[in-house]
Amino acid sequence: MKQSEIKELSTADLQEKLGALKKSYNDLKMAHAISPLENPMQIRSLRRTVARVATELTKREL
Repeated sequence: MKQSEIKELSTADLQEKLGALKKSYNDLKMAHAISPLENPMQIRSLRRTVARVATELTKREL
């Protein structure tokens, strides 16, 4: 998810998206711990997307 796409979402949508992304990230990490993922770069990209969404929410609070 690109930064421009994130900026277009409403605050409520961002909070929903953040919850879903965090759950997905935790699921992916657990799956990787049990058996290696075919593409472990998914973990990095998902972690960075979570950070982008969280940063945008913080910006809007200020």
